[in-house]
Amino acid sequence: MSSSSKEPEASDGLKTFGAVLKSFRKRAGLTQEELANEVGCSSHFLASIEQGRRFPPPGFVDRCEAALDAFGTLRLAANQLSRKPGLATWFRQWARLEQEAIALYTYECRLIPGLLQTPAYSRTLFVNQLPPLNDEQIEAQLAARLERQRLLTERPNTSYSFILEEHLFLRRMGGHDVTMELIDHVLALARRRNIEVQIMPVERETHAGLDGPMQLLETPENNWFAYGEGQESGQLISDPKVVSMLQMRYAKMRSQALSFEDSVSLLERMRGA
Repeated sequence: MSSSSKEPEASDGLKTFGAVLKSFRKRAGLTQEELANEVGCSSHFLASIEQGRRFPPPGFVDRCEAALDAFGTLRLAANQLSRKPGLATWFRQWARLEQEAIALYTYECRLIPGLLQTPAYSRTLFVNQLPPLNDEQIEAQLAARLERQRLLTERPNTSYSFILEEHLFLRRMGGHDVTMELIDHVLALARRRNIEVQIMPVERETHAGLDGPMQLLETPENNWFAYGEGQESGQLISDPKVVSMLQMRYAKMRSQALSFEDSVSLLERMRGA
């Protein structure tokens, strides 16, 4: 199996939860498609959870409990789950929120965001990580990253906005070929109706994101959260005042960055260089 198609190895906890969910679904006489429609997800997403390859978000568990009359068994099984292989401990809670978000905004000045990376770009990062990772760790992290990227295709009704510093492409991380493939990949994603990519040009005297990267998301209940990450830590931010401040900064950056059309044009020129 190629690294680009490899899925995270299913943990015993995820396999057990998936088996319990499948058992209650069959007890209710529902197909995967029927249950997926009832709980508001794709049949592929449900199948991945039943196979023990995806971490069930809290809202999903609650909806399945109600739909299947599972006596609290699914919640109990979900509480016993171990973390998804390849995801940093501090990122787990944010990753679960991402799975149900109706809007996700990302500003990055250090690296191309994980959701937009190609396998070659991601592998370059993992291979060069310090302290060094062994081959098994590299494959686990790569598989988890590729799995997470399914959000972009499995949630077409979620609005995604990315503001990326121009120098992220100029650095040529991984070399010329990796960068050209990355630009092609970002351009292809930008053609999706729900994904907007904007470039913050190098020649910009100042902008509202100088305090560093940020992520914002909106839940189905219209609550907003933010996330910030450092060298070896991450912080989920729920304080409405702080989240509001970050929203204000992100909104300002959207007006300071190149427009979507100009950003696409810039990437196309880079690709042609």
